[in-house]
Amino acid sequence: MPQTASAPPVEPSITPSTPRARARERTIQDIVRIGREHLALHGAAALSLRAVARELGVVSSAVYRYVESREELLTLLLVDAYNELGDAVDAAVGARPEGDFEGRFEALGGAVRAWAVAQPASYALLFGSPVPGYQAPSERTMVPGTRVINSLMTLLDGAYRSGLLAVPDDRAAVVPALAADLERIRSEAGLEVPDELLARGALVWTSLFGAISFEVFGQYGADTFAARDELFAHHLAVLAGIAGLRS
Repeated sequence: MPQTASAPPVEPSITPSTPRARARERTIQDIVRIGREHLALHGAAALSLRAVARELGVVSSAVYRYVESREELLTLLLVDAYNELGDAVDAAVGARPEGDFEGRFEALGGAVRAWAVAQPASYALLFGSPVPGYQAPSERTMVPGTRVINSLMTLLDGAYRSGLLAVPDDRAAVVPALAADLERIRSEAGLEVPDELLARGALVWTSLFGAISFEVFGQYGADTFAARDELFAHHLAVLAGIAGLRS
């Protein structure tokens, strides 16, 4: 059954200094909260500003003073969900000791899964099928949308700098075209982790979300795995080995 939660402030900023500005921010938060509820009940394709306005108790024209279009509402919901997921991951990772890189990886994976299972509609908005006719504006979604992968790569880079990330003996060759991509990523993110391990980190990233998506979207089937927690723990252990966090 879809679940919803009260939405935190959207795109955090300095607290508004005037009563009018604070009232506007509260109204936008209410719109996002109702939008999330409608998203869970009806899906992204059926999201309607008119329906949000009705539940808010105002005429539809009033909502457009705060959110100018359905596409704008979708963007607010994306940013809200990305940041909520990023906050959950940061809290889980930060609760583990700084030098416990394998424990931090397990915490990261567990936090993503827990949030996805609790918020399947928001997870589907972020990682499911694209919403027809909608293109997320990269200038607003890029930073919140890369919080989890940045946390993962920062974790792997920290393990490498600490001498705790092992380069595998049977490493696959990184061809020049891929090496160029990895060098750009390494330079932009300020990483030191070498090509072989950075490429493995990308595999870990996509595999982690693939495993979670199979569970959230019911792709395992109803009777294939009863021990879902144990299956995911096994996945994390294998992925930790692929990443080089386990010898």
